[in-house]
Amino acid sequence: MNNKTCDYLVIGAGVIGLAIAREILLQQPKVKVIIIDKENEVGLHASGRNSGVLHAGFYYSPDSLKAKLTRDGNKLLRQFCQENDVYVKEVGKVVVTKNESEEEPLKELYRRGIENGVEIEIIDKKQLKELEPRAKTFEKALWSPTTGSASPLKVIKALEKSFISLGGEILLGQSFVSKEENNVVVCSSLKITAGHIINTAGLYADKVAHKFNFGKKYRMLPFKGLYWYAPSQTNKLTRHIYPIPDARNPFLGVHLTLTDEGKVKVGPTAIPALWRENYRLTKNFKASEMSQVLLDLPRMAISPHHDFLALLKQELPKYSRKFLVKQASLLAEGVNVKDFTVRGKSGIRAQLFDLEKNKLEMDFVIEGDKNSTHVLNAVSPAWTCALSFSKYVYEIMHKNIGAN
Repeated sequence: MNNKTCDYLVIGAGVIGLAIAREILLQQPKVKVIIIDKENEVGLHASGRNSGVLHAGFYYSPDSLKAKLTRDGNKLLRQFCQENDVYVKEVGKVVVTKNESEEEPLKELYRRGIENGVEIEIIDKKQLKELEPRAKTFEKALWSPTTGSASPLKVIKALEKSFISLGGEILLGQSFVSKEENNVVVCSSLKITAGHIINTAGLYADKVAHKFNFGKKYRMLPFKGLYWYAPSQTNKLTRHIYPIPDARNPFLGVHLTLTDEGKVKVGPTAIPALWRENYRLTKNFKASEMSQVLLDLPRMAISPHHDFLALLKQELPKYSRKFLVKQASLLAEGVNVKDFTVRGKSGIRAQLFDLEKNKLEMDFVIEGDKNSTHVLNAVSPAWTCALSFSKYVYEIMHKNIGAN
């Protein structure tokens, strides 16, 4: 087995792993940084399968990491895209209401947006029609002008190119197998001795962390996101259209979004997945993972923190394209199932579950010491936050290393 050495080893070549590895080289140009990934391309999982929506940051509690990092990440990602010739489509977002009971939650989103320093406005029906003629709302709506769209894969490829140009190395087809003493990581066909190890393994971040004795009270619960595209509707929608989210669960509900190419899609779902890479049918099936999910879901079901039965009632019917599109038709005129004919790539949301509290973690979770840093929960809007989040993780990592 071959041996390599480096100052920093990053496990996982998704958008978070690439962004952190790049940030290290921006801060310390002379160090050796290696990224490993089990796949033969970067960003093949959540990073390359997300919606590509550049979020503004008004959904999140003002005291959360998500609030600050999304606001800052939106600006940093826009700047990165401009410098690297990645097109950002300036579409903005409207959040609409279905009935009177959603008026107060709308005001709460506005309050959060203002407190988070996000440009946001409550608008009436007339203003909504000027922004997006097809959108429907009860009385008021929310307008977020700094929400945009970009290609996730183009951003990831740009990050990969930038990291390599700074002197970084990416080793693909190398799975994390185990950790030995003295920060030696055993991969598929080599051993790497690293000064510091950063775990950004996404769906498997908890399993990697457990090998380092971190994240013991957590386990990953996967949720599947499905999308459908309407080719005949390309460039026939002006804005992203979102509903009021259910505050009890960390999902934003079915919405209509535009890609950077003007394609219209409906989704995503938030259906509990039966194993971690449960994209289609029985592909990547692992019996041990399914057994674990089937043990953990009942714990979530009895939790006072989530309305699990309501979630199942909302989500399971969304396997039906007809039902999914019907939900979206509540948001806009002219949304018909016959138009949504192309199924998009399924995505799996790596959602961290606190086994002590029986609660889904709503915010980012990071643990570590002088030898390793573990990004345990980097859920939506992690893609938007990638660059601001990488700076935040670097500061934590630098303090931990320097403190010992």
